[in-house]
Amino acid sequence: MPRRARRPNKKHNSRSYSAYDGKSLLYYHRDSRHVRRGNRDRSDLRTRNSVSRDRTSAAAKANNKREEIHNMRLYIDPGTGSMLFAILIGLLGALRYLLKAWLVKIRFRLSGGKGAEVAQEKLPLVIFSDDKRYWNVFEPVCRELCGRGVDITYMTESEDDPALTCGYEHLHGEFIGHGNKGFAKLNFLCATILLSTTPGLDVYQWKRSKNVDCYIHMLHAPSEISGYRMFGTDYYDTILVSGDFQVEQIRELEKLRGLPQKEIVHIGIPYLDEMAKRLKSDPPQPHKKRTVLLAPSWGSSAILSRYGGEMIERLLKTGDHIIVRPHPQSFASEKELMDELMKKYPDSEQLEWNRDNDNFEVLKRSDIMISDFSGVIFDFALVYDKPVIYADTDYKSDPYDTWWLGGRPWTFDVLPRLGMPLTKDNFGELEQLIDSCLSEERFKTGRDEVRREVWEYPGEGAKRAADFLQEKYRSLTSAKE
Repeated sequence: MPRRARRPNKKHNSRSYSAYDGKSLLYYHRDSRHVRRGNRDRSDLRTRNSVSRDRTSAAAKANNKREEIHNMRLYIDPGTGSMLFAILIGLLGALRYLLKAWLVKIRFRLSGGKGAEVAQEKLPLVIFSDDKRYWNVFEPVCRELCGRGVDITYMTESEDDPALTCGYEHLHGEFIGHGNKGFAKLNFLCATILLSTTPGLDVYQWKRSKNVDCYIHMLHAPSEISGYRMFGTDYYDTILVSGDFQVEQIRELEKLRGLPQKEIVHIGIPYLDEMAKRLKSDPPQPHKKRTVLLAPSWGSSAILSRYGGEMIERLLKTGDHIIVRPHPQSFASEKELMDELMKKYPDSEQLEWNRDNDNFEVLKRSDIMISDFSGVIFDFALVYDKPVIYADTDYKSDPYDTWWLGGRPWTFDVLPRLGMPLTKDNFGELEQLIDSCLSEERFKTGRDEVRREVWEYPGEGAKRAADFLQEKYRSLTSAKE
């Protein structure tokens, strides 16, 4: 039986009707009770939507967290990376020697027991250079050794190293690759002697090979040994030096770190001998405009990092010709800064940027140098006999071996005899500083004093280095016979 239609409720509007509010899923009546029900329905829907959004947000956060954890798993800090690389190199080395032993045994059996193990050919003398700019450090020694008929294997990480095309009869140049590729070859090297000017042996990726009898370090500037990053020369066997001040630093570091004493040999500075010889045969030519050379070191304490464009602006105001020659490492470690400065201050008639591999000509053209703690200060003052202005840059010794020795570099005790300091207080008087350095005779006397302290055996460096290397080779090989 059909259900009777409901009569309107007299207590409410007699015109009861249904309507849809566009939001609720249910129809509601004008009857207030049904309106309240519709409100509750909408409230329930909002609650459900809110819960749904919360669940979606929670799921998104969970996904983000999983991605962060995944990325953290993929990140390897430099120290861990170095350790993993060392482990990998060790495993590869072990595998290499296992395979070699296995092949020798097979060869022995195939020959009916008549064959003998053939030892890996041992190179007599290897020179390792991590950059082509150090060819001027090694070239005088290479020339001297090749003149004596001594065979040299010159391993370099620069494809365009001049050593590869020098034409010396007894020098075999070899490009070993960049970075880890080059270190991997060095870590398995078999040689009697390895000579290098690169610090950091056995500290990071470059490890000592058990098949190299002696590692020898030759400084590439007449400055302190403690100017290297920490542990720079700790694991070399021998150090070639140019003055007693370097010996004192080496012995003090050994004592502080409980290291065995290294062999120290006084040879002088071969590359400065070569520069002095070149300068004598090709003296500077007079020029009309005074030339100022800005030649800083690199790192957070160096001039361009501390003063930046402000230094270049100040130099341009002097009206002098300005040459900016950043340290080569700046273009690798501070590329963003170099790009910014070179874009803001491009080459012009008054300003030039210099990146010559050989600094002989740019030093010869300059009347005065502004630098910080770069070793090129000594090249300029001692060979070219010209004054310097050294910037007070609040040197931070933390990354260097200097920190172990009290934090004040030996260089800063010597600089006042070579020129004048540039500080924040006298920064605005740069032109007057340049005038004073060029005119005061006391700096000429100071250069003579420092030259005697840091440059032993002038003119004899290459010969003394070659003499020692030959004698060292004989002693190492005769001890095994």
